[in-house]
Amino acid sequence: MKEKATLKQIAKQLGVSVSTVSKALNNSPEISDLTKNKIQEFAKLKNYKPNITALNLKSRKTKTIGVILPNILNSFFAKVFTGIEKVAEEKGYHIITCISNESLEKEIHMMELLSNGTVDGFILSIAEESQTKESFDHFIDCINDSVPIVMFDRVTDLVKCDKVIVDDLDSAFDGTQHLIDIGCKKIALLSSIDNLSVGKLRANGYFKALDQNNFPVDENLIILSDAVDEFDAKLQALFSSESIDGIFALDEHASVSSLKYALEKGYKIPEDLSIIGFADGVWSRRMTPSLSTVSQHGPEIGEAAARMLIDKLESKGEETSYKTVVIKTELRQRDSTRKKVL
Repeated sequence: MKEKATLKQIAKQLGVSVSTVSKALNNSPEISDLTKNKIQEFAKLKNYKPNITALNLKSRKTKTIGVILPNILNSFFAKVFTGIEKVAEEKGYHIITCISNESLEKEIHMMELLSNGTVDGFILSIAEESQTKESFDHFIDCINDSVPIVMFDRVTDLVKCDKVIVDDLDSAFDGTQHLIDIGCKKIALLSSIDNLSVGKLRANGYFKALDQNNFPVDENLIILSDAVDEFDAKLQALFSSESIDGIFALDEHASVSSLKYALEKGYKIPEDLSIIGFADGVWSRRMTPSLSTVSQHGPEIGEAAARMLIDKLESKGEETSYKTVVIKTELRQRDSTRKKVL
């Protein structure tokens, strides 16, 4: 392998000071173009690479962002990551990505590992176990150590930091209202994420829509669960015992499962049953029938979160207030819902 040259070696061979070499390699206006070009070409010839660790120690900045995702299988989080990566690349930042797998212990470990000078700040969505146990001290400790955090999607009011969310309650209200507007009378509410903040907000949107349309709340049509196996058993029981003409599903699993069981039970979709799901992966467009969904605009969330964090990192400590950005969702109508009669 070709040995890498150091600043001292380049300076000695060219007969200039180390300071001159450093300034030339950083395009300093203090150095003439002739000298600058000579030093830069020689450094390239000698395979010179800057010592990133030393530069980081000097500037106390790593230009690296830690991204912690709850799980990698959810297409929403993958879309958010693409938005984060796009802005980070534009701004000259690197990314270290970790997966908490919904574990509080892993989330704490990753933050302790990376916050010790490895990253300048974090973008994250809270792990399921952290939300269930309401254990957020590791976030507060991180912020108190001057490592900023931007939370997205799953957030908590117990931690003061910048946040990027979607209008979960309003979008659930709009989705349920749409089902009412197309003539649905018995609308089931399905959730396998009832332990998460977003699940509770979406459920509230459903109840709000029923209330404003003077629809009675039928507990037999409501499944609020935080365990997949339990949810599946209750869903099968619902289809076996109730006649429904509308479904509003609050998460990906509930959306796919409801469409699957409805078809197995012989429902004609959307003639007999209209379904709206709170997810927008590729599968929702490719299923037969295709699924009407609430699109959360994951890439936009990621872009907004990355810009918020980088702005804070580059404000040199001047920005001390926190803000919450709300990304508007969009109802994408496909084959699983009837068309509204005008």
